[in-house]
Amino acid sequence: MRKLDYLYIAFVLAFIISFVAPAQEDEEPVNYYQMEPLDDSLFIQIQEALFIDPPDPKAEIVVDVRDANNQTISIKGALYPFLALNPELRARILTYPFKLNLEETINYGSVYTRIINKLRFDKILNPPSVFQISPSLGYINPYMQFQGGERFGIPIKKDIGLSFGFGTPYSGALETNFVEANFHILGFRGGLFTAVDAFVELKGSENHNNLFVTEGFQFAYVIPFGNFFEIGYLSVSEDFSETQILKYTAQTVNKDNIIYNPDGSIKYQPYLLTGSYINWEMRYPVKVLGATRGKFYVAQFIDEWHIGFTGRELALAGSVFDLRFDAMFNSPVRQPQYVLDLQVQKIFDYWAFSTISIGPSVTMTNTKSGSFGFTSLFLNLRIKVGSSL
Repeated sequence: MRKLDYLYIAFVLAFIISFVAPAQEDEEPVNYYQMEPLDDSLFIQIQEALFIDPPDPKAEIVVDVRDANNQTISIKGALYPFLALNPELRARILTYPFKLNLEETINYGSVYTRIINKLRFDKILNPPSVFQISPSLGYINPYMQFQGGERFGIPIKKDIGLSFGFGTPYSGALETNFVEANFHILGFRGGLFTAVDAFVELKGSENHNNLFVTEGFQFAYVIPFGNFFEIGYLSVSEDFSETQILKYTAQTVNKDNIIYNPDGSIKYQPYLLTGSYINWEMRYPVKVLGATRGKFYVAQFIDEWHIGFTGRELALAGSVFDLRFDAMFNSPVRQPQYVLDLQVQKIFDYWAFSTISIGPSVTMTNTKSGSFGFTSLFLNLRIKVGSSL
């Protein structure tokens, strides 16, 4: 590794420690709030206990325990006494981690300015999801997607947790062998990535725009003024072997990995990742069509530029679906490409009704013939982990 890399790592670690060192403040209790629909099992149990049939895992549930003598819970606008629920269920509701504080005024500008609340100035308006705009809790994500998209984030204790991802956050299906695992604490994440070739070996042609990796490490930090800007560093720690280079480039091993011009020069070729990179993402959390999780973003990842949108559980005309669009419009090696994921919920039965979403993942770029078209069309799948009965 170059000396510059070590200096950069030392600088970023010092920067991170300067923010992590101060002790966290205790949060004030929230007594009037809307429960974010991120736990289907709990939402269904609440409604079954109140004899609501059929239960809706995305129902609007508002809890009001401000008055000890008149505590209520509202479900889809219908009011019920809070004490009608058993003690165990009441305890789960009161300790539910994903709350929209209804005593605060809602305003999307708080994505940038919510930090002022901690300074005891006038209360700042909250965006759709409190945990999603938090620089230290934004990684929490119950949605595990088969390929590409946001990372699956498991909280161990509030802002300490793990995340996993198959493909890069911006890749489409059958595009890359990249797989990562990370540890999160107070807005900082660090982890490793490696290669799983099974993800790219399923496609027998049009592989000239693929991304191939070996293994390495990465770390990043979310600037602590709302969850809107993340900066990180990624470094490849192992070079490609001759066997791997042959595998990822030779026509006899993987068809259409390299496309040649009539004169024998290279026209298109895959990206074999080497070296070190500074990555960043600027995003804005939004709530589109009632989505439980969504954002617009602009990012630079491994010297490639991306712009796009990702949303979970959007609702339209009775349908619930996930939508992701990513445009990679500049790369040092690859052709510009466009990824579209559409996964539809409510296809399966019983617990899978609200847990599994499935649909097509499409990648569009220059094909081997030179014309713009589809280079990948495959089913993608996501599971809402921990939400089934």
